Amino acid sequence: MTEFEEIYSQYFGDVYKYALSLCRNDSLANEITQETFFKALRSIDKFEGNCKMRVWLCQIAKNTYFSLYRKSKRVIDKPYEEKESESIEQKLMNKETAWEIHKKLHFLNEPYKEVFSLRVFGELSFLQISELFDRTESWARVTFYRAKLKIKEGLK
Repeated sequence: MTEFEEIYSQYFGDVYKYALSLCRNDSLANEITQETFFKALRSIDKFEGNCKMRVWLCQIAKNTYFSLYRKSKRVIDKPYEEKESESIEQKLMNKETAWEIHKKLHFLNEPYKEVFSLRVFGELSFLQISELFDRTESWARVTFYRAKLKIKEGLK
């Protein structure tokens, strides 16, 4: 077993209980816990040992929870959102339509495919997407908008 697998095994229960105490929702607590360990894995080399591992992981969980909370409470007027009654994101809730969207997404060219996936499935902000591609936030917004248009055209 790797060192990180040991950390995961040892602290999973504690982090999950802490996340559950924050959100009081089993599925959300699971999501927060998984995201916490994902973030910890990406930045384990930055852990300096100034505090206990459990404290560090719970701090990541707390930040993840508050980040999700802010996202869910924020209402943003998105300039490129379609004004139709049902957006692509809403259509993904319908299993049959979701399958069709996934098929169209599979054949999209890059960067449209990745930007759409990061935004819809990864729930990343346009700023985060722009940083990943080393581009502007406007570029991320326009690319996402164009990806949605391409998927919509394919669904007609």
